[in-house]
Amino acid sequence: MVTRPRHFCRSDSGVTLVEGLIVFPLMLTVIITFIEFGFAMFQWEQTGRAVAVGARLAAVSNPLVTNFSDLGADYVNVPAQVTGDPLPDTMLRVSCTGANATARLPLCNGGIDRILRGSDGVCNAVVGTSVPGMCDLNARIQPENVVVTYTRDGLGYVGRDQGPITTVTVQLRNLSFQTFFLGPLFGLTDLPIRPSPVTFTSEDLATCANPERTATSFSTPCP
Repeated sequence: MVTRPRHFCRSDSGVTLVEGLIVFPLMLTVIITFIEFGFAMFQWEQTGRAVAVGARLAAVSNPLVTNFSDLGADYVNVPAQVTGDPLPDTMLRVSCTGANATARLPLCNGGIDRILRGSDGVCNAVVGTSVPGMCDLNARIQPENVVVTYTRDGLGYVGRDQGPITTVTVQLRNLSFQTFFLGPLFGLTDLPIRPSPVTFTSEDLATCANPERTATSFSTPCP
């Protein structure tokens, strides 16, 4: 009767199984962490590329803001204004968003679809010969996530047919990483994606070729 408990205490039968049961959850957590991290990096890179594509399209498209003419509203304050004079020193900026507008951030016009969905008008990773848009690269990007800003910072001249040369900045807001395992497990379901805003210098801001514009109506869409 005494030897049996001693024999049980010295027995190492099943040790491997116990060790495996202890180590397996830890190894599984490590593997899942690497998978989640890799997927997060893919989303970050994918989103950054989408913002760059959107900024490039915005730089060669009709202005998306409805108040683009505000960037030249102070031309009348330039003394002895003549065509060719330098722009006023004041930096001006106008912005818009695709949806969920605020008092300081009005809605963009219908042209937001051009930078969001590309030339085919749909979100599809297989774009073929069409010009890709932002959601072709990341289907989770919606109009409410997009903010477009036009900044007048001294480029161009008074009387320029297409208005002042602006820098066009596209950035995202309220877009979070998509997680599958660790997010729900640890409550990390709302980690924002913060890719750097992308800025291009505008190129006449005309979607169509050879638009007819004047110095006073440079924000009029192409016919």
